[in-house]
Amino acid sequence: MIAEIVCVGTELLLGNIVNTNAAYLAEKCAAVGLSCYYQTVVGDNKERLMETVKTAAKRADIVILSGGLGPTEDDLTKETVAEFCGREMYEDAHSRERLEQYFAARGLEMTENNLKQVMIPQDAKILDNHNGTAPGVIVETENTAFILLPGPPMELQPMFEDGVMPYLQGLTGEEICSQTVKICGGSESKIETEIKDLIDAQTNPTIATYAKPGEVHIRVTAKASSQKEANKLIKPVVKELKSRFGHKIYTTDESVTLEKAVVELLAGADLTIGLAESCTAGMLSARLVNVPGVSDVYKMGVTTYSNKAKRKLLNVKKSTLQKHGAVSQQTAEEMVKGCALLTGADVTVAITGIAGPDGGTEEKPVGLVYMACNIKGNIRIKKHQLKGSRSKIRENATMLALTLVRECVMEYLSKVTFGKK
Repeated sequence: MIAEIVCVGTELLLGNIVNTNAAYLAEKCAAVGLSCYYQTVVGDNKERLMETVKTAAKRADIVILSGGLGPTEDDLTKETVAEFCGREMYEDAHSRERLEQYFAARGLEMTENNLKQVMIPQDAKILDNHNGTAPGVIVETENTAFILLPGPPMELQPMFEDGVMPYLQGLTGEEICSQTVKICGGSESKIETEIKDLIDAQTNPTIATYAKPGEVHIRVTAKASSQKEANKLIKPVVKELKSRFGHKIYTTDESVTLEKAVVELLAGADLTIGLAESCTAGMLSARLVNVPGVSDVYKMGVTTYSNKAKRKLLNVKKSTLQKHGAVSQQTAEEMVKGCALLTGADVTVAITGIAGPDGGTEEKPVGLVYMACNIKGNIRIKKHQLKGSRSKIRENATMLALTLVRECVMEYLSKVTFGKK
């Protein structure tokens, strides 16, 4: 079956907000085996929206629209789809009751224009919104199903998972299951090359690679008459991927992030961690503290952005900074040693670099980053030359630091285990 995605909102065309809904919906369509050939962004204009709906209906079995379900006059998605499908609008009593409860629970006055949100096309399926005010709607015609979802991602995503995903699986008549193999420490092009034979031979299950900051995900998706049968098809492919990539795979659980894997690795080994960040300015700390239970392993983090802070808090020598500079292997090493003394942690990490856009030289260009990991006196230092914007360099440096921690801890544990035998 073919799906098409239409994102509605003039603010998307103006670039006022990033269109994350398109990426999310495309990924979910692929996960349930739908082919998606077109995505469209259209502003809050009824004529242009109608033309977009007409075109999408000619090309797709399922048209998913996000946005334009709110209370204002320029929220036109339901009205436009209803007109295209020849459906009258009516006020849904159940949706009105939920809307009134929403405002009452928050002690807010419900203005009259909010009732626009509970006007529903005749014979439509209603998707309750548990995170906002506008319900979603599914309008079915002889040839096309229109799925209308609210624009805010925090409303759209739960609604899709709870209501739309089961509906789509019912349409396809098959169970579609996926498992994601997450790899750190490699590029998408290199990893794809290493599994090109599997990709070339794929039928069912299918294999797709996705580049993420600092890591690569491989999604294995299978179709079958039941979830059990689909998982049977997935299992040998995942086993083969594990044999090829080994310890580079940090999880096969979609819900596990790299930072969570690192925290769990530290906790399982009864190791604590301390951080000294310069160019990332606390970004690594922020990633770690997003993980529930991190307090069992995370002792302390400092942002030593200036040379003075590096000297005062981490005991980096003035002579080191003068001779080699703040962004150097020597400074990273002294930072990580000083962090160990300051925090008393078993594992310490130091990051120093040039995030840009200014500050680079021919010898030390923007994107140069040194990072060090110290586990009970065993120090490993990595040098990276990163590309992109200031935020991108900082984000990639953070992910590479997580990868370095994981590698060092696993190597340390293998030596400790070997020594016990």
